[in-house]
Amino acid sequence: MGNSAIALGAMCAGVNMVCGYPGTPSSEIIETIYKFKVPGLHLEWSVNEKAAMEVAAAGAYAGARTLVTMKQVGLNVASDPLMSLAYVGVKGGMVIVSADDPGPISSQTEQDTRRFGDFARLPVFDPSTPDEAFSMIQEAFDYSEKYNTPVLFRPVTRVCHAYTAITFDENFQPKNYEGFVKDSKKWVIFPRLSFANHKMMEERLPVIGKDFSNNKANLCEGNGKKAVFACGVSWAYAKESFCEFKDVKLVKIGTPFPFPHDFALNVLKDVDEVLVLEELSPYVEESLLKLCGQKKLSVKIYGKLTGNAPHSGELSTDSTRSLIKKFVTGEADCGCGASGDLPELPVRPPVLCAGCPHRASFYAVKQAMKGKKAFFCGDIGCYTLGNAMPLDMCDTCLCMGAGITMAQGFYHMEKDAACFSFTGDSTFFASGMTGVANAIFNEANMTLCILDNSTTAMTGHQPHPGTGKNMMGNIVEKISIENVLRGLGVKEIRRVNPFELDKAVETVKEVSAMEGVKAILFESPCIALYKCEQKMSVNTDKCIGCKKCIREIGCPAISFENGKAVIDQNLCYGCNLCAQLCPVDAINFIGK
Repeated sequence: MGNSAIALGAMCAGVNMVCGYPGTPSSEIIETIYKFKVPGLHLEWSVNEKAAMEVAAAGAYAGARTLVTMKQVGLNVASDPLMSLAYVGVKGGMVIVSADDPGPISSQTEQDTRRFGDFARLPVFDPSTPDEAFSMIQEAFDYSEKYNTPVLFRPVTRVCHAYTAITFDENFQPKNYEGFVKDSKKWVIFPRLSFANHKMMEERLPVIGKDFSNNKANLCEGNGKKAVFACGVSWAYAKESFCEFKDVKLVKIGTPFPFPHDFALNVLKDVDEVLVLEELSPYVEESLLKLCGQKKLSVKIYGKLTGNAPHSGELSTDSTRSLIKKFVTGEADCGCGASGDLPELPVRPPVLCAGCPHRASFYAVKQAMKGKKAFFCGDIGCYTLGNAMPLDMCDTCLCMGAGITMAQGFYHMEKDAACFSFTGDSTFFASGMTGVANAIFNEANMTLCILDNSTTAMTGHQPHPGTGKNMMGNIVEKISIENVLRGLGVKEIRRVNPFELDKAVETVKEVSAMEGVKAILFESPCIALYKCEQKMSVNTDKCIGCKKCIREIGCPAISFENGKAVIDQNLCYGCNLCAQLCPVDAINFIGK
């Protein structure tokens, strides 16, 4: 897949250190590198993107080649060190993979990493296919070292998850590097250094832009007075149908920042009209408009800003074909292509898995708070799905770690409400601890619910500091969430198995009635971590068809047939939650 191609390209480039935080669509990059166990290569899942950026920065200061991986919203977390890194620079090649998620498919935002590159004044590479990602990331390391700057690498979801065949040398050899040479005038950032380096950065950008104008990632094919400019994966979509159109040029932009002005001018001087195809923001479109204005070119530019391309969501081979056809011929596509006659796919919203402990945790809190004014602040992870009916237990979800701090905000404004936050074990280590310290310091009254399923489940079961194993394959001491909470000043901490429903409900009632910051650790492993040994079944003679098991918890393994509840044995994990709420004891373990 594309992420594997990126990983292999980095190893072929002699990468010495790889750090990251799991986030779809980028997670498989580190997981691929882990499989190869390259001697001399340091690999880690860092506790968050900021930590990953800072660890890798030190490696690059020492002259090593370093790779940092994250999804696009992770770049927000890492932006503090990244902005300063842009000013300080690096010695060894440093490539930051920020995987964008048009759609979005699994993210909070549709933000565009190309904008971030412009903002931070860092070069941006935008691969169009997994094949190109493999070769381009090797080139990215070279550019980073050539200009002593970190560079951004922006694959989108369809590049990350597409498949291809590539050939490579498996004899990976991490690069030899000099080591860190002390020089406080270079490595210690002060206002005077920032002033001097800012000037240097701005003077360097046009030089890199000229260099990019000769880069193979930027190319033009075809002839005519009309041109289609496409960036990244949008070029791959356009290429699929380009052969259908005559008298039009197809132009690929693979290095969007700094913009390859000379290359673009060479195309623009012979055309009258341009259509720009790109996902997310109109970055290339705006760059072409500026260029035409500066050079006084009377070229008409069409794209998102003119309503000729969609502002949000993904493009596709079908949508780009339609856009190009209308641009070239003036005719709208009839939609009778390969997929034009197919019916719409059914909507299948994601749900918590059958047997997921988060369902039991949410249900326990819901039962304990029934009839009371309460706010439930969610977070990023599988448990965000607690917002779905019938649980309806996630009133807010903003970003990683925000559940803990938003619960405090609600308390300070509405002191008559019971305020809860729900945070996973991995998210707690990534961005939850500062929120707990803030709650203690500012005298909040809230209940912190840690949903500890012993893994980073949503992104593929990556280890975290509480699991006891790191990405170097070493067994390390587990960091106890309970001890961390006590160290931060939380005095009342209860641990409970969410599948012991009555006990869990009573625990929530007792703890939530206490003043101050208190915590409940709901501890039960993700179903992917163990083998199911028992399953549940419905005694149809006892079942009264009340649908409570369906209406209350929304387990996907339970359905209703012929007036009775039915449990799908292919989905059931024997968690026993449904049995505990059945009013007539009609559900039990098979054989009992």
